[in-house]
Amino acid sequence: MLVDNPIVNSPLEEPSRYWAYEEGQPVLKEGRRPAGYYFKARARGPQMALLEEEFVPLEVVNAIRQRVKAWREQGYPGVTPITRQLLNHWNRPDRERKLFFCQREAAETLIWLVEAPPGEKQGIAIPRDNGLVRYACKMATGSGKTVVMGMVIAWQVLNKLANPQDRRFSDAVLLVCPNLTIKERLQVLLPWKPGNYCEKFDLVPRGFLERLQQGRFQITNWHLFQPRDDSRSRSVVQRGPEGDAAFCQRVLRELGNKQNILVINDEAHHAYRPAPLPEGLREQLSLEEIAEREEATVWVSGLDRIHAVRGINFCADFSATPFYIKGSGYEEGAPFPWIVSDFGLVDAIESGIVKIPRVPVDDNTGALIPAYFRLWEWINSRLPASERQTARRRAKPESVLREAEGALTTLASEWKKTFEAFQQASSPVPPVMIVVCDNTDLAKLVHEHIASGATGATGGVFEELKNQPGQEVTFRIDTKLLAEAESAIEGETKQEVAERLRKVVDTIGKTEWEGEGDPPGKNIRCVVSVGMLNEGWDAQNVTQILGLRAFTSQLLCEQVVGRGLRRMNYDDFSEPEYVDVYGVPFEVIPVKKKPTGRSEVQKVSTLVRALPERKHLEITFPRVEGYVFDVRSRIRLNLDQVPYLEVAPTQEPTEVVSKPAVGYRIGRPDRLGPGPEVVHDRNPFHREKRLQATVYEIAAELTRRLKEKREEWSARHVLFPQVLEAVWRYIEERVILTDPDTPLEEIALLRYKQRIIERLTEAIEPDTEAGEPPLLPVIERFRPIGSTSEVLFRTVRSCVGTVKSHISHVVLDAPGWEHSVAYQLERIPEVIAYARNDHLDFTIPYEWEGVRHEYRPDYLIRWRMPDGGEVKIILEVKGFTTEQDRQKETAARRWVRAVNHHGGFGKWAFYLCEEPRDIRRKIEEALKKQLELA
Repeated sequence: MLVDNPIVNSPLEEPSRYWAYEEGQPVLKEGRRPAGYYFKARARGPQMALLEEEFVPLEVVNAIRQRVKAWREQGYPGVTPITRQLLNHWNRPDRERKLFFCQREAAETLIWLVEAPPGEKQGIAIPRDNGLVRYACKMATGSGKTVVMGMVIAWQVLNKLANPQDRRFSDAVLLVCPNLTIKERLQVLLPWKPGNYCEKFDLVPRGFLERLQQGRFQITNWHLFQPRDDSRSRSVVQRGPEGDAAFCQRVLRELGNKQNILVINDEAHHAYRPAPLPEGLREQLSLEEIAEREEATVWVSGLDRIHAVRGINFCADFSATPFYIKGSGYEEGAPFPWIVSDFGLVDAIESGIVKIPRVPVDDNTGALIPAYFRLWEWINSRLPASERQTARRRAKPESVLREAEGALTTLASEWKKTFEAFQQASSPVPPVMIVVCDNTDLAKLVHEHIASGATGATGGVFEELKNQPGQEVTFRIDTKLLAEAESAIEGETKQEVAERLRKVVDTIGKTEWEGEGDPPGKNIRCVVSVGMLNEGWDAQNVTQILGLRAFTSQLLCEQVVGRGLRRMNYDDFSEPEYVDVYGVPFEVIPVKKKPTGRSEVQKVSTLVRALPERKHLEITFPRVEGYVFDVRSRIRLNLDQVPYLEVAPTQEPTEVVSKPAVGYRIGRPDRLGPGPEVVHDRNPFHREKRLQATVYEIAAELTRRLKEKREEWSARHVLFPQVLEAVWRYIEERVILTDPDTPLEEIALLRYKQRIIERLTEAIEPDTEAGEPPLLPVIERFRPIGSTSEVLFRTVRSCVGTVKSHISHVVLDAPGWEHSVAYQLERIPEVIAYARNDHLDFTIPYEWEGVRHEYRPDYLIRWRMPDGGEVKIILEVKGFTTEQDRQKETAARRWVRAVNHHGGFGKWAFYLCEEPRDIRRKIEEALKKQLELA
């Protein structure tokens, strides 16, 4: 379905159309989208098997919205003369700086609640927060809520100055925010400051500005509300815990003794009243959730104390996400009950006010859900169990980077295209890519990888992202240090490093600042952080966002993506701007509950054991824990015995289709929906990472591994050319590109480089014909020999009895083919004995993705040769279908070579069989070929 621009409304007028999804199809509907939110309905009972997201309308907001519209159309009856002048000024059609409709509506809603005739508000009940009157305006990031604060301040202060006895209004304004960055940003609301918003956005009629300056204003971050208690100090005079009056005297210093204060809470989702938690739930809270509860407690408790002593007229709360968070004591994702107006992210996108998040909707892996959409889950699913993220441990950073590198380089390739476009347009600032990581260790590793450039030790990405001495373009935010700087209060000493960090973060994308010279963050091109960047970070040049962490709610998704939504161009809103987002999934997948009430049938177990009367059928094997070899000058590589490497889009997408995320959509993404499709690829990365350089990096690492125990550099110089030739031969003859459009340069990804290194490490051996000592096994010291005589266990799995085996039964994990293999081995005359490798503890060590693993082949066989001799065969039946399986094959062949060189454990062979009925013929052919080679 081809549709036009996803922007369907003017930002200056009330929305009249919106995108909706009906049965998975995008539909452009007439009218305005109802205010509401998506919420997890946690229904109980055995019949409710799914946790589904369902749309819950905000009934009060929808009712207020209709009444404010009618009141507006009637000419705002009941307002004061000052208010009427302001409303007329804001709505003037000839304004040079026109205000967004969402800005005007938010201010109108607060005015209606205070000034409209009582009959107009009949039936509208907004609950108080423990006695506090609070009105929350939900406004998307980038939709201009700071301007609305300026409008509200002008309305309240000018009315109070004109009517000092009218307690509906206040001329003392307290603005509370979460951190120092926002506190500095809010200085534009002070009407005497140069560049203040009243002048910049023409918020008051001519002649009103000087009058507005007579109001009293104070801007603070919530940390000032921390209670003080000097009971434990060594001071001679101890006042004890600070009383409410003393608290107000200290906190409201710039407001004097003013009463009936107007409070504006910015980023007000931090300012909630935590509900009590049961002890069990409290213990489950993370440190971040505990800190959020403490912040909310201090913030709201401070407001309570001010209200008790001075009186608060009302609180105007502004937030893009006024919802309760996990750990608050309320249902996660539930809205604050005092929301009165709603203009959310989806509305802002459809009006062209913010950038459009462009998310993966398809790729060439063939998977149902694009790999880079729910990136963190995709990465975790590909990690070995020992490296996977769990509730108790973090994923191994090196493994996460290896699996994430495809997404990183694809997104960075898009960044580079954007960077070149910015340069051609002579942009004063570069585009910025944000990488949001799960933890500090991962952030540090990702930062090193990106900042090392294309020629870095870990492979790197692009030279344009490389940090040079005195020129830092890839910047890592130390979250702990930044938090210390953000929580600072005037008069306290601040660490210089922390303050420098905050200044760099604060000036990213800025061309001007209050300090000398260029802003310290002006030339930053990539930001790597842990968790979410602080609110108030409003860089307009963010063009790419990569999420390398779990996203447990849509609230978190919106907060992270919100950091990159501010437009660069505010002249033409019909022209969409985009931010490419990988790994931040704009949807919630239903979670299936475990079925209850299902009756379990008790299964009968079978005793599987070695039978003493079949001692003559025993199979023994050496327990190999490693290998020893000493290459001095000559190596050899039997390329025919080395499995091929498949470079395929099914392993790592080489193309990603992205589209705008428009409208509320639940479920997996697909290509249906408004807006143009764009195809992302890694072509810029391939141009940067030349094939020759990648081959040299692989050869250098292999040479290091071969000689890591010797420091004879002369030997390294002799070996390197041989290793380099072996690498070129492998890449040219054994690397298979399943997609003809995929260039061979794709092997520069860590995933493929590591596999080639590990495969050739297993395959390269000393050239014994040239006099090199052979590859030998390292045998376990205390358990040198394994045997079928040690097998004894019970199982409830299906089993079949044996005749030619020392072990009583063959356990059938996959009854079809395993039973077929056992049947064939019983009837082949050359088979003396066989054993299924189950509880036999026969393992072959191998390396995969930088970690040691153990491969357990399917069967061991004693095979009688035509001359009466005996060979022990390692048999793998199901075949090797994945790259890890092929690495196991390489390791098995190395094990056989080393054990045969040793000579003390008999003659061994490895055979891979895909069809059980061909076992006899195939083994005979393989043994004949092996004897000819020998």
